[in-house]
Amino acid sequence: MLTHCGTQTIESENLILRKFSYDDNENMLDYWVSDPKIQFLYSEPIYTTKDEVKILLDKYIGSYIFDDKYRWAIIEKSTGICIGQIAFFLVDSKNHFGEIEYCIGSKFHRKGYASEAVRNVINYGFSKINFHKIQVCHKEKNIASQGVIMKNGFQHEGTLRDYFYIDGAYVSRLYYSMLKSEWEAVK
Repeated sequence: MLTHCGTQTIESENLILRKFSYDDNENMLDYWVSDPKIQFLYSEPIYTTKDEVKILLDKYIGSYIFDDKYRWAIIEKSTGICIGQIAFFLVDSKNHFGEIEYCIGSKFHRKGYASEAVRNVINYGFSKINFHKIQVCHKEKNIASQGVIMKNGFQHEGTLRDYFYIDGAYVSRLYYSMLKSEWEAVK
């Protein structure tokens, strides 16, 4: 049985994962939601105005009234900048699993932030929510995301071949998972 507890603040060595606030609007626009490359990697639209980002924030912040919704702003501790987001965007309470999505602004790549955020959300999912399984996926050409996933100990489950049709070409989607027993064995 899952123990839904909502989005709570998580602090780690370099990051603070916390609920979004309307004060994040400018950082989001400056560092990631307006970047076509970043938004493409996790199949999200590009936002170009503060009004568009406010609508997105309305959705994120509005979801916090539900205990089974989990979405964090990724804050770089040293600067206080909102550099991305991470979520259990899919929660299946009947089958006891959650699926992670995440993105980090390009300026903050190759600093280990994505791996650190994913590691903390995995710990939260297993220790607080009591998931049996956590899964994650990436587009086949997103090698950086694959590195984050592998670094965090996920096992490849399979590939959904030609899953997306983007700009005249098919793109596959690779799925990975981790069971709570596997997490417990290495934590």
